[in-house]
Amino acid sequence: MTSDISVPIETTRLIIRPYRTDDAIWYHKMSLGNKEHLERYESENPIVSIRTESDAENTIKDFISLWDEQKYRFLGVFLKDTDDFVAQIYLGKLDDRLPEFGIGYIAEVEHEGNGYVTEAVRAVVKELFENAKAHRIQIETDDTNARSIGVAERCGFVKEGHLRQNKKHPDGTYSGTLFYGLLKSEFQIE
Repeated sequence: MTSDISVPIETTRLIIRPYRTDDAIWYHKMSLGNKEHLERYESENPIVSIRTESDAENTIKDFISLWDEQKYRFLGVFLKDTDDFVAQIYLGKLDDRLPEFGIGYIAEVEHEGNGYVTEAVRAVVKELFENAKAHRIQIETDDTNARSIGVAERCGFVKEGHLRQNKKHPDGTYSGTLFYGLLKSEFQIE
């Protein structure tokens, strides 16, 4: 799937890498602090189901297995100078014929608003276009998640569609899904 991407990926401030088994302890602590945000915007995210360190260990093992099987890729984003976890990037191939990839992301709640996710997404997008030979990359985001929308738009993605009120939340409210796309011909290295 994405065997042609080179990891780790380094940016000015970040290291973007696959998870390792020794990540489970901090991943459990991180999951507890991010549940509320993710339950609203990404209820299917594996972080939401983590309750114990054992759950976190199994999740990390699943991430490693998926990486080895080249199905889906989960990448941790860490600050270079402190090794603090700041974000997670998800990659999946949507269409082999193009090829087209889907990319998703979350910010660690304590590190929101610092531009880390934008920096990481730009680096991963560059890697997908240059080394994985992507023709197209897609982002889906909740239409009420202003931060996620901002990342997509700052990274040059174009809004291509909007499913209105296609999700009902536990509190009874509704939201929709925005679809963004970026073609290799539109990609600009900054």
